Amino acid sequence: MEKKVQQYYKLKSKQKDIEKELAELRQEILAYCADQGETEKVIGSYRVKLVTQNRKEYDDEKLYNTLADPQVWRLLSKADPSKVASLAKLNVIAEEKLAGTYTVKEVTLLQVDKH
Repeated sequence: MEKKVQQYYKLKSKQKDIEKELAELRQEILAYCADQGETEKVIGSYRVKLVTQNRKEYDDEKLYNTLADPQVWRLLSKADPSKVASLAKLNVIAEEKLAGTYTVKEVTLLQVDKH
């Protein structure tokens, strides 16, 4: 079991290093594309594409005050955007009631495909 724990620890350390390197590379690629003024570019045998998304970030207090039923709040426990979206899609929460409980954050996703 010690070997398994040791291997797990090594892999988690590698994962942290890889995630850090990925974040750095992502920032460099995003900066390069921004400098070029392009959202899609072929670089060597790879196609780089930047996709912009808007994500809702809910304010826990405002959302809680908007929900009339405490049972619904217990389903969320905190403002998880995917759970809120699911409850709105299922008409458990009216979309109109959610107005003013969130801010929209623009996020840029990086996609790299082999060309």
